[in-house]
Amino acid sequence: MSRRKRAFDLVMLSGGAVVFAPVMLSLATLIRLEDGGEVLFRQDRVGLGGRSFRIFKLRSMRDGQITRIGGLMRRTGLDEVAQFLNVLRGDMSLVGPRPWTAADLARWGWDGPDHHLRHTVKPGITGLAQLFGRDLPESAALDRAYVTGRDLRIDAELVAVSFVVNALGKGRVRALLQRPAARRLRAVRLAQATLARLATPA
Repeated sequence: MSRRKRAFDLVMLSGGAVVFAPVMLSLATLIRLEDGGEVLFRQDRVGLGGRSFRIFKLRSMRDGQITRIGGLMRRTGLDEVAQFLNVLRGDMSLVGPRPWTAADLARWGWDGPDHHLRHTVKPGITGLAQLFGRDLPESAALDRAYVTGRDLRIDAELVAVSFVVNALGKGRVRALLQRPAARRLRAVRLAQATLARLATPA
């Protein structure tokens, strides 16, 4: 699976680079024009095997406040396009659990054995938690569901949905994913089943 997944990442990355290179260049220009600050935000996150790596994002904040262009990038997920660099370096995959900081994991109690499963795969730019999770318990459950049920079809579906998010925004796409027709996607069925189990009292 790891070799096929890496090949999938590189093929999709090459196509995505063609589409998003002009977008990234335009956003970088707008970030510089808005406040003259750095284009990239860098931060250490925890990845495969619990090892630390430096993540890249297009900067969306200045002095603790979301900038105007930053608000647009966050609504569409375009601030994460810079993580293509992380995928190219092998730190991340296109699809996987959301990477958190070591401080976040410790604060939420996710640094213990019960949460080691999330670090058996590379973290992802997108994933079940990123697209369907509304809070920490849902995100944790969705990350576990992805790691145990992942396949390349689910990856392809999640990448496709993420491209739509980039075009239409997270709110509109989440509404579309609630429609019955969306259940044709295996990724949607896996997410909905996971959230239904989480909502059912033990």
